[in-house]
Amino acid sequence: MTSPGITSRSDLVRRGLHLEYFTVAWNTLEALISIVAGFIAGSVALVAFGADSLIEVTSGATMLWRLGHDSDSARRDGVERTTLRIVGVLFVALALYIVYESCSTLILHEAPKGSILGIAVAVASLIAMPLLAQAKRRVAAGIGSRAMHADSKQADFCAYLSAILLGGLLLNAALGWWWADPVAGLIMVPIIGKEGVDALRGKTCCDCGGN
Repeated sequence: MTSPGITSRSDLVRRGLHLEYFTVAWNTLEALISIVAGFIAGSVALVAFGADSLIEVTSGATMLWRLGHDSDSARRDGVERTTLRIVGVLFVALALYIVYESCSTLILHEAPKGSILGIAVAVASLIAMPLLAQAKRRVAAGIGSRAMHADSKQADFCAYLSAILLGGLLLNAALGWWWADPVAGLIMVPIIGKEGVDALRGKTCCDCGGN
């Protein structure tokens, strides 16, 4: 099965590799900026967003391995099962961290500072991630890969978190609603926690049911 303008599976796999390289590079930079900006501003939601980006780097790296070594299915499956467990634990740990920090911030009334850099990162991610998800789904359809299709959901997931993060940062910056930031963090918890549980059960982006 091929997409319009693509004549071979190898072309599609190559495009998939490029998309995953972009995913790793983008999320590495996004994580660095978000975590630094989050610590400077005292923003729980921003630090959590950056930590999630690091987890997405792990997922993207796994897909790079898959696309580059598609023929060795036995080894691929074993590596992906291990990676899924690691990613699942990281997601669950991140969710627990957000709950602790958000509740502490709300109880102690620790108002975060405004973060123009954080807002810029959230806006950029909100624009780029849906486009990346769409591109990945096209490749997935072309090579008949359920795993690649599921991986595209990580980009959708990142876009959802970007919207939540942006809302919290804007409310804090524009209206002085200091509690909007930790509340935004708490809104992320069910989404991140579900991803963690799904990963531990082998149901997330790296599920190796596809080719």
